[in-house]
Amino acid sequence: MWCASYRRMLGGMSETTSVKQQSTAAFYGQAVASFGVAMGAVALGIYFLDADAWVRGFLAIGVLYLVTSCFTLAKVIRDRQEAGQLISRVDQARLEKIMAEHDPFQKL
Repeated sequence: MWCASYRRMLGGMSETTSVKQQSTAAFYGQAVASFGVAMGAVALGIYFLDADAWVRGFLAIGVLYLVTSCFTLAKVIRDRQEAGQLISRVDQARLEKIMAEHDPFQKL
């Protein structure tokens, strides 16, 4: 009956929602180059800074700590987003199963 066609429609919907987004090689290269240029510029700025060695060392350690913190934050945000997508897909699969098994013409 209509349930079979509804199942086919839901099956088509679930296939289109599982598209994985990936960045291009150019975007990846630009991100790596940008990071390298930024780190190099900061390193040169600290090296040529007219200050005592301990001040330059403090700034260098601060920059390294900031960079590692940024990487950790980006990873945590990405992991949380991926977990949310997984939960959403599981919930969607459950809903599709319930909708596919539902027969509105069944007597109560």
